[in-house]
Amino acid sequence: MEKDFDQLNYYEMLDIKPEATALEIRGAYNAAMQMYQPDSLVSYSFFSREERNKILALLDKAYLTLINEAQRARYDNEINPQGNSGAAEKGAAVKKAPVNIFDINRQGFNPLSRKNHSAELKEKISQNQRIREILSRQEISGADLKEIRNELGVTIETIQQETRIRLDYLNYIEEDKTEKLPAAVFLKGFIRAYLKSLCVETAEDISARYMSGLTRKN
Repeated sequence: MEKDFDQLNYYEMLDIKPEATALEIRGAYNAAMQMYQPDSLVSYSFFSREERNKILALLDKAYLTLINEAQRARYDNEINPQGNSGAAEKGAAVKKAPVNIFDINRQGFNPLSRKNHSAELKEKISQNQRIREILSRQEISGADLKEIRNELGVTIETIQQETRIRLDYLNYIEEDKTEKLPAAVFLKGFIRAYLKSLCVETAEDISARYMSGLTRKN
């Protein structure tokens, strides 16, 4: 699993290179803040208020540090004591920041258009013994989620379009590729959104069981 958000360095949080200009820092900060605001259409269902406030506070701290030339110099020295000689290595080490985990260019479904489909999914769940068996387990895996999706006849592309979660992350979840999963604060929201897309009830409880199983594996 990738580093949790608060373990990222400030450049990673804002998804910028260590040599980014002040203009690039401002642009990245504004984009990130729009992504994680409570009224964001992309991420509103993924985070609790506490999780969102934590992310916004870290983004503020990152921005205020990097936009100030003196503070940025001190911070650069903290994370890279070798100085400029290690700049290339530091730049290469920057991972994709969580602001890019959503497929923000893909338009999601209109919830009203899914009303009848949702009722159909709920009926299938209530009548499907295999799904009920999976949902009764103490721990839920990505393979279990995939089996539920297949039992319901829902394509992974449908979940991608509705949740706006990137397709590669959805595949990592279903294939239990834990080393490629996003930070826990994002993953928990992904699982909730995945389950809600399938109209599986008690998504909060089931996502918690998924995270519990993942913790035990790690």
